[in-house]
Amino acid sequence: MIGALVLILLLFLLNQVLFSGLKTRHSFFSKKLMNTLYWYHTFFLGVYYTYALFNNSDSKRYFEVPQAPGFSWIDYFGTSTTFINFLSYPFINYLNFNYEMMMVLFAWFGYIGFLYAYLFFRESIPIKITVFKNFDFLILVLFFPNMHFWTASLGKGAPIFMGLMIFAYAINKPKSRIGLLILSSFIIYYIRPHVFLFVAVGTVLGYMTGKEKIAFWKKILIYVGMIGGLLLAQDAILGVAGLDGSEDLISDFENFSEDRSKDLSHSGSGVSMASYPLPLKLFTFWFRPLFFDAPGALGLIVSIENLIYLLLFLKICRKSFISFLKKSNILVKMSLTVFFLSSLAMTFIMSNLGIIMRQKSMVMYFLFFVIYYYLAQQKYDRVMKIRSLKSNLEKRKVDTVLN
Repeated sequence: MIGALVLILLLFLLNQVLFSGLKTRHSFFSKKLMNTLYWYHTFFLGVYYTYALFNNSDSKRYFEVPQAPGFSWIDYFGTSTTFINFLSYPFINYLNFNYEMMMVLFAWFGYIGFLYAYLFFRESIPIKITVFKNFDFLILVLFFPNMHFWTASLGKGAPIFMGLMIFAYAINKPKSRIGLLILSSFIIYYIRPHVFLFVAVGTVLGYMTGKEKIAFWKKILIYVGMIGGLLLAQDAILGVAGLDGSEDLISDFENFSEDRSKDLSHSGSGVSMASYPLPLKLFTFWFRPLFFDAPGALGLIVSIENLIYLLLFLKICRKSFISFLKKSNILVKMSLTVFFLSSLAMTFIMSNLGIIMRQKSMVMYFLFFVIYYYLAQQKYDRVMKIRSLKSNLEKRKVDTVLN
């Protein structure tokens, strides 16, 4: 436990070095906010650690597996769960990290995800937006408890969230952030190959349909990079569902999703989604559990958060959102594509509210970004309209005086 406390302090000091560099590149960067967020996230590390002591947790298996005798570090190099073991191996076997220290390390990975989410949102949307009268939109989404709970432990949740948020930040300026772009793509692919598919498709569609005028060579570079990556990764992506070598992908995927859904629905917090129409499946993935089906005390807390998600989502359920979307930029269209494709895929295989709570944490920030951008655009349009009216009014007054 002492080692974990020391590591928490060392990582806090490392954060200050990172913050200094980020402050020089981003004038808006707030060290105070990010330090507050670090200790807030660390609190949820303590909450998850306490939870893991009295409940089954994958974090214990992720700590034990890399210690299996007869295996070297390179033996664990692969996709999905294997990659987490590969990532953990040197810290456990070479640096002698104990379980608590590994929890701290991976919680820090999750925190870095929030750090880059902040940069992604703030750099792209400089306008402050308040919701529910007094709440700063960005502060609200950065401090959602469920997001911190599932990204504060040893497992896939923290590093995949980190990879996704670094990618979102890097793709805004791919030329100057190519290192971050490659690193984040690597992390996403090796942890969840199918999510890399959604990210690649979302990026390509964003560049194809965004309102910005992008140089032809830049578009070609993005297309070749993402499509080439998909071709190289296709076996691993299909292997997630056991479809590598399949001769009928559609039929085999339907069988896989049906079997997976049945298996998950048998657990304590299972819901029978197989017969749900698609809109209800998506609603379940995005906004459940709600109070009427919350699995335990944790579910009740998550229900409050899900209600806020729903209220935020309702803000884009307007006719003006369609026209906004048509004229939106690359990041908005990429974010919406990644969010929707991920949600669509998950609805076919998720039938357990506990797993849904954990899985959706990696993609909800893409929805929040779209909502935030839409509200900011609405505010900007209103301000410009008022300025235009005032300008015209003043011009008329001047014309009246002169005449």
